[in-house]
Amino acid sequence: MPVIECDVETARERLEAAGVPVESGNTDHERWRASRGSATAVAYDDKVVIQGAEPREIEALLREGGGRAHVYFDGGSRGNPGPAAIGWVIVTGDGIVAEDGETIGTATNNQAEYEALIAGLEAARDYGYDEVHVRGDSELIVKQVRGEYDTNDPDLRENRVTVHELLRAFDEWTLEYVPREVNDRADGLVNEALDRA
Repeated sequence: MPVIECDVETARERLEAAGVPVESGNTDHERWRASRGSATAVAYDDKVVIQGAEPREIEALLREGGGRAHVYFDGGSRGNPGPAAIGWVIVTGDGIVAEDGETIGTATNNQAEYEALIAGLEAARDYGYDEVHVRGDSELIVKQVRGEYDTNDPDLRENRVTVHELLRAFDEWTLEYVPREVNDRADGLVNEALDRA
């Protein structure tokens, strides 16, 4: 449940400018409420609390745009191909901004890795970051995206094109391979999603 410390009247104006309906709060402590998709923002004196399954739908509108983020991604399958899941984490100097882990059906490990990278980049784009430093523990995916390795698999080639399109949304980006222990939160999200499935 994201909590954004901010001027709540400025936050209200941002939401209204984006076409999000804002209504009165339900209690004496609530200044106002706004809903978009499955997310609801509740304003108090100096903060907005966002609830719901997809808080990103509102959170991206309220956070200050720009800045730098680190995006960690991981994907995996149990069997290759087999039941697969993805995990991604966005981290700034303030800590974890957002994270998600979800199943994606049947896929190979490499397909799941690409799907995780794409989902993490989409989230960072939606939050409005100018600069992303992306890290994953799949050396193959990192080297394919950086152009050091080629791929004969048409699905992976298509995913690589999608990743490059997403990276163009940022003023600056880096992509590097890191050991699994550095990527443990994204890896944990993958395993949690697979365990729940």
